Amino acid sequence: MPTDLAAFYRDYIACLNAQDWPALGRFVDAGAIHNGRALGLAGYRAMLEHDFATIPDLRFDIALLVVEPPHIAARLQFDCSPKGEFLGLAIGGRRVAFSENVFYAVADGRIAEVWSVIDKAAIEAQL
Repeated sequence: MPTDLAAFYRDYIACLNAQDWPALGRFVDAGAIHNGRALGLAGYRAMLEHDFATIPDLRFDIALLVVEPPHIAARLQFDCSPKGEFLGLAIGGRRVAFSENVFYAVADGRIAEVWSVIDKAAIEAQL
C-alpha cells in the first residue's frame, strides 16, 4: 500500500484529469469493482473514457479528502457541460455544477473497490 494515501489519491485524480489512460493501471487494480460491478481495469478505463467523451470539459476537483488506510473518502466537485443526456437527464451542453461522494478501498497499492454517489438532485435543480 502506498505510504501516503492522500498523495496517491491526488496523483490518481491528476491522472484522470490528464486522461493519461496508460498510467491508470498504476492506480486501479486489474480486478476493480465499481458500485458492486466487477469492471476490471479495462472496464474502469472504458467507463472513464465514456465520461470524458460525454463531458468534454470534465475535470475532477477534490473538495474534501479523508484517508483512513486502507480507505479513501472524497467529495469531488464538478462544474461542466455534459453533451446530450447525463444520468438520464437532458442536459444538452448546459453548464451544471454538482458533487460526487466517493469511497475507495485500496489493496496491494491500487484502488480495488469504489462506491460512488452523484448528487443528481443538484443537477435537476439547475435544469
